[in-house]
Amino acid sequence: MILGNLSGMSEFRLLGFSGNSHLHPLLFVILLSLYILTLVANTVIAFTINTDNTLHTPMYFFLTQLSCLDICYLSAMIPTILENLMVGTVSISKTRCAMQMFSFLFFGVAECFLLAAMSLDRYFAVCHPLHYTIIMSSRVCRSLVAGSYICGAAVGLIHTLITFSSPLCGSAIDHFFCEIQPLLDLLCGNTFPRELQVILVAVFAILSPFLLIIYSYIHIISTILHMASAESQQKAFSTCSSHLLVVTLFYGTAGSTYLRPKSTYCAAVDKFLSLSYSVLTPLLNPIIYSLRNKEVKRALKKKWRKMNLAWK
Repeated sequence: MILGNLSGMSEFRLLGFSGNSHLHPLLFVILLSLYILTLVANTVIAFTINTDNTLHTPMYFFLTQLSCLDICYLSAMIPTILENLMVGTVSISKTRCAMQMFSFLFFGVAECFLLAAMSLDRYFAVCHPLHYTIIMSSRVCRSLVAGSYICGAAVGLIHTLITFSSPLCGSAIDHFFCEIQPLLDLLCGNTFPRELQVILVAVFAILSPFLLIIYSYIHIISTILHMASAESQQKAFSTCSSHLLVVTLFYGTAGSTYLRPKSTYCAAVDKFLSLSYSVLTPLLNPIIYSLRNKEVKRALKKKWRKMNLAWK
């Protein structure tokens, strides 16, 4: 009802990859393959953790949630991108566009706060190992995950309603899904209040969790450097390295998109960055955790051996 009364405009046109149409079939095959691979990789990680009792710890509980978020986040974007590559310009209803923006913000912001929760988990594991199991109880872990989803839902709902309640002076979105900046370009009149809104949302949803991660890792690195043996230092750092890589990948692409001045905005660059954090990040997350984590690799090998025995 709310979305239906926002304005007279009933649909938008997603221009997507309107140029270089001869590359569309190749891009379609590549993106579809990456999408399927990402779904399989994240599903395998989540299934392995849930079915292996040795991985029922807070760190792997958060990793399961990260895999689920990546699947949902990617699934909210990729179908529209693939449709755009198949048929060219895509017509999308206002309600569907609003739901897509909400989903994009919901899962993206939830992942920001989940990564911050994972950094807190590593902080307590390294800096307070004797109290770790007491502090990071199952109730605390569930509360942190619930808080991540609540923050994502709040940011997504507020931002979507404000954006779609504003008067629009066009219907062509120069993007392959309903992203924030291309929709801001369609606003009529003075767009400064809406741009300020995007900056404030970015500060809350991107910068504040990132500062918490930085704070956690300052203490983690300090604690590791004061450990007596090199073996202890290596073991402690190995438990954090995967998360640190994922954080760098996610915040590097997201920050370069939403924390840069409008004067530097370029549609082609924005599309490339959107593909990076929408497709590559969810794909690389399970690869990073599986390749750099001995416990996950051991559990995967164990499952593989069981499957081979079952097939024989």
